[in-house]
Amino acid sequence: MHKRIILLLLLGITLESINQYSRVPLGGTYLWWLVNSATLYLLLKTIPKFYDKVNSKNLLYVKIYLAWNIICLVQGFFVAEDYWEWKFLIHRFWILLLPICSFVFTNTYFVQTVLRQWFKYFLPAFALFSFVMYTDAVGRYLMPISLLLVFFPLLTTKWKSILFLMTLIVLLTDLSARSNVIKFVVPLLISLLFYFKSYIAYRAMIFVRVLLLLIPIVFLVLGITNVFNIFKMNDYIKGDYTVAANENSYGDKEDLTADTRTFLYVEEILSAIKYDYVIFGRTPARGYESPTFGREIDKDLKRNKMERFSSEVSILNIFNWTGLIGVVLYFLIFVRASYLALKKSNNWALKCLGIYVAFRWMYAWVEDYSSFDLSFLFLFLAISICYSKAFRDMTDSEFKYWLFGVFDKRYHKAVKKLQLVEIEDI
Repeated sequence: MHKRIILLLLLGITLESINQYSRVPLGGTYLWWLVNSATLYLLLKTIPKFYDKVNSKNLLYVKIYLAWNIICLVQGFFVAEDYWEWKFLIHRFWILLLPICSFVFTNTYFVQTVLRQWFKYFLPAFALFSFVMYTDAVGRYLMPISLLLVFFPLLTTKWKSILFLMTLIVLLTDLSARSNVIKFVVPLLISLLFYFKSYIAYRAMIFVRVLLLLIPIVFLVLGITNVFNIFKMNDYIKGDYTVAANENSYGDKEDLTADTRTFLYVEEILSAIKYDYVIFGRTPARGYESPTFGREIDKDLKRNKMERFSSEVSILNIFNWTGLIGVVLYFLIFVRASYLALKKSNNWALKCLGIYVAFRWMYAWVEDYSSFDLSFLFLFLAISICYSKAFRDMTDSEFKYWLFGVFDKRYHKAVKKLQLVEIEDI
């Protein structure tokens, strides 16, 4: 029964991941509300059987973050004034509650089954869906591969070849989709750490973790004080770095060094100060005042608020919807997960995953848009693995054995038996 539930869960969230980027309509608003509700319900249904209470303490920040998100959603019911604000409030309901998946993603068998089901059914289905997807949706659909690239050296030759081929497809299909390129190249680079297992390498990883966690905050301060703007790459990268634009872009070419983020930060911060929502946020029902896009949006939606409901930068959306409180709680989730992975795990794979999780925190300040999709789901899958005592207690050999179970039925059955026995003993 649980495998059918996982299959339906993956079907809903995989289709939602490409819905916005499909050449043909995949359904209307109300259909997707129904699909997303069903997906969240299926997640909740798995918690009683697969939630390992030994991880309850480590999940504390996730619980507080979810509680704050619920408070912000409730506030949104009192703030929403028109159709569009109610629509976006409902849409964000599923996004802000998706971290509930952490309660089941600490279970080694459940995570293995999710990965196994996706690779068994949805990787082959990529050939079919590729005909209806725009090129920038390819990386979004194949996001589970991005996660497993962290463990690339542990895979069999067959699956190394398959994952490397799919990565090449992502890179070559649309080089202008910079986010997809980064999300596939970085985990592959992190996987190289498997070849440098030493005390020096471990100390370097500790330093890199701290750097990745703090550098966005440092660059934000430098940008606000006008000392240095990391996004103005044209100031320190010379040369022509234009590529052919994808189907969803305006124009024929796209400059890979173009600054497409500074004005988003300026608009969001000024809006928060003007309307006094820096600490508590503006609730998920509202957007931020945008001089750049506001007039066109008002014209299309027949409004007069100059608001853009979301931006391309994940952390700006979290700030807008849940305020500085939400950003701090979100930060603590990454801090705790990466700390446990590097300092409290018995295997090298988790230490590498800790670096990956820290990278995803940093990248949330660049893009990594929070949505009800595979990217956000598998981000919290990675975070939950770091929280999981069962995963962190594994030796290198045991983790490799677990990873084989994603693709080999014999190993999968063994992990199921072991995990369920552990849960019964708690």
